Amino acid sequence: MLDPQDILYVDNHLLALNKPAGLVTQPSGAHADSLESRAKDWVRQTYAKPGEVFLEAVHRIDRPVSGVVLFARTSKALSRLNESVRERDLRKLYWAVVEGSPDPAQGRLEHWLVHESHQARVVSAGTPEARLATLDYAAVRAQGGQTLLEILLHTGRYHQIRVQLAQRGWPVVGDSRYGARTALPGGVIALHHRELTVDHPVKHEPLTFVAPCPLAEPWRRLAALSPRT
Repeated sequence: MLDPQDILYVDNHLLALNKPAGLVTQPSGAHADSLESRAKDWVRQTYAKPGEVFLEAVHRIDRPVSGVVLFARTSKALSRLNESVRERDLRKLYWAVVEGSPDPAQGRLEHWLVHESHQARVVSAGTPEARLATLDYAAVRAQGGQTLLEILLHTGRYHQIRVQLAQRGWPVVGDSRYGARTALPGGVIALHHRELTVDHPVKHEPLTFVAPCPLAEPWRRLAALSPRT
């Protein structure tokens, strides 16, 4: 069941949701329950739509990650938003709680990544099939050996934020796949898609969707105390 509090925006063309950590974006062979299936049920019931509901994710976030996911409610909206994705005409802002204290406190990370066996790996430039990954980060607050980072994503590579931060020695809290020592309940990680800014595919005006942070630790201690929460 879709929690109405997780609905960030809805109109005839778009549906923006705050995905809970631990839920997959789209159904798969291993996971029948998904944000997409819950959203389709909500649209079907709310608008009394018989039969199949058109609803397609414009982008996805990993199962252990929370935050903004945007769905297109029409094929026209999907086509135009897919073009925005290809042109990188979207602004994606993430929050992450990491182990350690990044030094310097802000900067840009650039790495070449390859995707293999459900994991990303940093490689040298020129490695076959490697793709450049770029992000900007800034420390917001630190406490108890953990730091809240604000991350502006410039490319959308597989596990990009997770592997790039881990490469610098700052793994995301809970992310044992990339070396985190601290576990979180339910196998989730402290990575949250905080904001997504796009141009409306029909109205052609900018929209920014902001997803409230989870209430559990370590967000309660770090993000909830941030003046930007």
